[in-house]
Amino acid sequence: MSLKYSSTSADYLSWEQNLILVRKLQDDGQVRMSLLISLGSFWGLRISDILQLKWNQIKSEENLELIEKKTGKKRIIKINPQLRIYIKECYTQIKPSKDDEYVFISQKGSIYSVQQVNRIFKTIKTKYKLKIKNFSTHSMRKTFGRQVFSQSGDNAELALVKLSQLFNHSSTLITRRYLGISQDELMNTYDMLSF
Repeated sequence: MSLKYSSTSADYLSWEQNLILVRKLQDDGQVRMSLLISLGSFWGLRISDILQLKWNQIKSEENLELIEKKTGKKRIIKINPQLRIYIKECYTQIKPSKDDEYVFISQKGSIYSVQQVNRIFKTIKTKYKLKIKNFSTHSMRKTFGRQVFSQSGDNAELALVKLSQLFNHSSTLITRRYLGISQDELMNTYDMLSF
C-alpha cells in the first residue's frame, strides 16, 4: 500500500509469469484469486468492474456486456474459448450457491473491496516471489495491454489504437505512456521487416 498523497505506478507481469501465477494459485486452492487474475489479464478491465461480475455473466455462452463503472461506457468482451473452459473449471471448484451470485466474495460473504484485493496481492507477491516492483490490481490491466502490444509484431501502432479504444483513453500517446512503451520499442517495429 502506498503512503498517503504519494503516487505509485503498478507494474505488469510477463505473460508467462502471469500464467504460472494463475496455475500456482489454483493448485494452492486460491481459486477465486486465480480467476480474478485470469479475468483481469485476459480482459483488461478495471478492478471496480471485475468485482461487480456475477457468475451468470461470465459463464454465459454469449459475449460479456457491461457498463464500465468509471466511464459509464458500454463494453463488450468476447470470452476467449480457453478462458471459458477455465471459468467453468473454477465454477465447479468454487460451487457457488446460485448463478446470480457475485464471483468475488470473501469468506464473510461480502464482495471484496479494492483495498482487500490489493492487500491479498501484496501477500501473493511475497509468497510467490514475483519479480515485480509494484504489484496491485492495476497490474492485471497493464499485463493485458503489454501482452497485446508484444504480440502485435509489425502492427504496433494498430495495437496501440485498439488498446486505446479498449482502455477508453483519449489518445494512443496516453496508452503508450500508460503501458510504459518507449519510443525505442516502437522503432524496433521497423527492424522486424526483412527483404
